[in-house]
Amino acid sequence: MAEGGGVTLEYTPTWVVALVCTVIVALSLLVERILHYAGKYLMKKDQKPLYQALLKIKEELMLLGFISLLLTVSQDKINKICIPKHLSNHWLPCKKDQTNDPKSNSHLQLLFSSFNHLIPGGGRRLLAADASAQGYCENKGKVPLLSLTALHHLHIFIFVLAVSHVIFCAFTILFGGLKIRQWKRWEDAIQNEEYDLEQAVRNRVINVKDHAFIKGRFRGIGKNLSLLGWFHSFFKQFYGSVSESDYTTLRLGFIKTHCPGNPKYNFHKYLTRAFEADFKKVVGISWYLWIFVVLFLLLNVYGWHAYFWISFVPFGLLLIVGTKLEHVITQLATEVGQKHIAVQGDLVVTPSDEHFWFGRPKLVLLLIHIILFQNAFEIAVFFWTWVQYKFDSCIMGEIGYVIPRLVIGVIVQFICSYSTLPLYAIVTQMGSSIKIVAFDQPIQDGLVGWAQKARKKNTGGGGSTGHKKPTGGASSSQVGPKESPSPSPSPSPGFPAASEEEGKAGEIGLTTTTSGTPNK
Repeated sequence: MAEGGGVTLEYTPTWVVALVCTVIVALSLLVERILHYAGKYLMKKDQKPLYQALLKIKEELMLLGFISLLLTVSQDKINKICIPKHLSNHWLPCKKDQTNDPKSNSHLQLLFSSFNHLIPGGGRRLLAADASAQGYCENKGKVPLLSLTALHHLHIFIFVLAVSHVIFCAFTILFGGLKIRQWKRWEDAIQNEEYDLEQAVRNRVINVKDHAFIKGRFRGIGKNLSLLGWFHSFFKQFYGSVSESDYTTLRLGFIKTHCPGNPKYNFHKYLTRAFEADFKKVVGISWYLWIFVVLFLLLNVYGWHAYFWISFVPFGLLLIVGTKLEHVITQLATEVGQKHIAVQGDLVVTPSDEHFWFGRPKLVLLLIHIILFQNAFEIAVFFWTWVQYKFDSCIMGEIGYVIPRLVIGVIVQFICSYSTLPLYAIVTQMGSSIKIVAFDQPIQDGLVGWAQKARKKNTGGGGSTGHKKPTGGASSSQVGPKESPSPSPSPSPGFPAASEEEGKAGEIGLTTTTSGTPNK
């Protein structure tokens, strides 16, 4: 029997059903196996942050698949929801007389109709079902809320958004990793030097203004020169965002603050781990990003060119974030330049959270997350519209608005991945705390276990109610520089010295929710 002009499974050849199921299951298993072996490879290479990022991508793909499933299951009911006709004539992506233009027919339908042709009458099912719902609502003097054809296009958009997000995440880690890898030669040069910290402090006197870091960053004292520093920071993000003198000075400031007993600490290895850990947070699609998606879809009204104007949002945020990160380095140089004419030993900057917005370095990562997702959404919409409705469709918009959108999207993706995110990875180490990724995985696990036991005691779970909460305890995912020491596992080579870690292991405090569970 037929439903709405389509043939049901009762009268569909079994070999057709089996063939279509085989293709769909095979493709799904292929993707699942690829992700599985990619995860095993990352674990084998001891890349736990990247493995967690891969798990995050799996979660997002599953969420998008669940959204698509909900649309599929509820499409008949959605199709039977009727609204007054006058409501369907407002907030349209195209003018009413253009919606029936034959040019707007999807040529992605050719791909999906290849399966429909195997099923007698399958190619006409959507049109027949739409006609049935149209007749159902017309009998009430109304129109359907959303047609099956529109729902089908929405399914495709969700798929394109998921693929685009994964692809751009891959580009992010690729370009960002390439940039950070370029700094390794500076770290290797430092590691190969014969360096005696005490001897350098005793015998070396530096004229501050002659130091390469100060000459490259310090613009002098005064309101006009301070404004000049902001202009310099703005343009600095586009070329040589981090120089060798920047790297060596920031590295020394970090080591003198957090592990002064180990001048050979491998700062580059720590940066790489921090970058990978931050990447894990960037790849997710949080609830507030879905609000952006809904808002953007709402504003896509004919004549507003909303996607053109929205494309400037991530671009503007990118420039602001990049300028701020560069200016943090300038502030560090200014502090030294204003206070000293000459220094004995090495020039050392003082890391502090005060250099960041609201004293929160993590706020910068939130903005980068928004930038990357909005940019992926913009480009996903472009390719979905191009493939689904053709380039000359009214929903694509005028070419004078389309081309700049695409160019801005490419620029934002490249600069954010190759410059801003790596810049964030090094500049945010100039905060007041050190991240737990500074330690090898066994040490991290030991510190996590210690923090959990301490938290249980403090909350009365261990039968003790007289203990005080440790300073910096369950409110930070980082190591504070001025907290009480307690024993910790021994480190592996290349990380803070054993004596240093023993004095600072008790300073680990994992971020917790109100229920006391650590945030991942």
